[in-house]
Amino acid sequence: MLNIFIGYDKNETAAYHVLSHSLLRRAQGPISITPLVREHFPFFTRVRGPLESTDFSISRFLVPYLSGYQGYSVFMDADMLCRVSINDIWQDLNVDGFKHKALWVCPHDYTPSSERKMQGQIQTAYPRKNWSSLMVFDNSECRVLTPDYVNTASGLQLHRFEWLQDEQIGFLPVEWNWLVGEYPPNDQAKMLHYTLGGPWWGKYRGCDHAGEWFDEFRHMTGMDYFPIQAWEQPPLRA
Repeated sequence: MLNIFIGYDKNETAAYHVLSHSLLRRAQGPISITPLVREHFPFFTRVRGPLESTDFSISRFLVPYLSGYQGYSVFMDADMLCRVSINDIWQDLNVDGFKHKALWVCPHDYTPSSERKMQGQIQTAYPRKNWSSLMVFDNSECRVLTPDYVNTASGLQLHRFEWLQDEQIGFLPVEWNWLVGEYPPNDQAKMLHYTLGGPWWGKYRGCDHAGEWFDEFRHMTGMDYFPIQAWEQPPLRA
C-alpha cells in the first residue's frame, strides 16, 4: 500500500478531487489517499499566519506523525495533476544511499516569475522554495516532526528542512513536480503542479496544461460528452 496525503483547502475543493481521481485512475498498485483537513486535527493548534497561502501550508509536516512514524508516505499539494502511475515514484528515488535518506523532494532552483499567485496571495521567495510541495517521507527518520514541533517551529525552519541534515535529503527528478507557468509546457512531466493558480480559477483558465485538467474533471464526473466550451462561461470559480 502506498500511503498518500494530499493538502486540503476549502477554497480548492475541485482541485483536491481531480488530483485524487488522477491518482486513482492511473495507479498500478494499491494506494490510500488521506486529505489533510485542518479541522480534523485538534492537536494542530497553530494559528494560520499571513504568509500561509493554504490551510495545509504547515500541516503537511504532520504526515510522519499521522503515519505512526512507520513506513513511507507521500505528501503532495492539492493543485496538482498526476499523469502516470504514482507507484512509479519508487523507481525514481535516489537508489544510492537509499537507506540513509529521510526525505525525497524535487530540488527546484528558480526565482518566482510573479509577485502574486492564486487569489492574489503574496509570492514569497526563499531557498528551497516549492521543495516541500511534493515529499516522500521515510517516516521513521522524521520523528522530530512531532505535533509540538510542527506547532512551534517557524515556517522557514520547516519548509527549508532545517530539522534534517542536508545529506539526509534525497532528490527526485523535477518531472515529478513540474511547475506550470514557471517551467515551459512538458509532455514528459509526470506530475503537473499548477503552483501559480490552476484552471479551476477563472483567471487561470488559459494557463499551460489547462485542457488536461478539464479533461480529468470531465472524466471524473462522467461528463465526457460536454465540450470544453461548456466550461468557458461561467468559470468554475470567479
